[in-house]
Amino acid sequence: MQRLRVTFTRGEEVKYISHLDLMRLWERALRRAAVPLAYSQGHSPHPHRSLSAPLPVGVTSEGELMDLLLKRRVSPHFFMSEVSQQLPQGIEIRGIQELGLQLPSLQSQVRFAEYRVVVKTEREPKEVEAAIQSLLAQEHLPWQHLRDTGPRHYDLRALVEEIKIVAREDSQYTLGLRLRTDSQASGRAEQVIAALGLPYPQAIHRIKLLLSTSSALSRPQRPSWRQRSSTKPRSR
Repeated sequence: MQRLRVTFTRGEEVKYISHLDLMRLWERALRRAAVPLAYSQGHSPHPHRSLSAPLPVGVTSEGELMDLLLKRRVSPHFFMSEVSQQLPQGIEIRGIQELGLQLPSLQSQVRFAEYRVVVKTEREPKEVEAAIQSLLAQEHLPWQHLRDTGPRHYDLRALVEEIKIVAREDSQYTLGLRLRTDSQASGRAEQVIAALGLPYPQAIHRIKLLLSTSSALSRPQRPSWRQRSSTKPRSR
């Protein structure tokens, strides 16, 4: 048995597919690449793979994480070369790491997510900064999010770790956000932007997921294998 952690991108070409469709996309690619996935037992076996912190539709990312359990060992080179050929434009493998089989699940390790958010507004930098400081100074920020199952009420302030202005060009601002993202709750970038009184973002990009200090990535493991070239063959 072998456990691999894959770091991959989700670009503009695939930002509107759902989390379930993304899981199916990966399953097809892995099957076509003949990766020896381990399957569960029972009447409806399913492959042992998990994606951390589902990305909202319309959001791009350069640091998505997926854990896979294989029934026999494969080399990182084989995995990278064979699987990459089966992936569509917009999905690119950035790194592969082998982990211990007994380590905690990926989802249980995720603590925060970092985002870059592009917003257009005529407000001056001092006004945007004042809105940020006002939000961060609040102890609680009651919020309501409408879902298919009805409204969900929660404290948005508890999900915000950091907000900062990263860049500004004319009326376009790039904000950096660090939001709580764990098994209990996940902050959404567009809701934080709304709480600041700013227009809906032009773009939301997840930079990376931050894991707990006791995570597998902080323990001595086999060296991570990363792609040295940004070019790779694409399936048609």
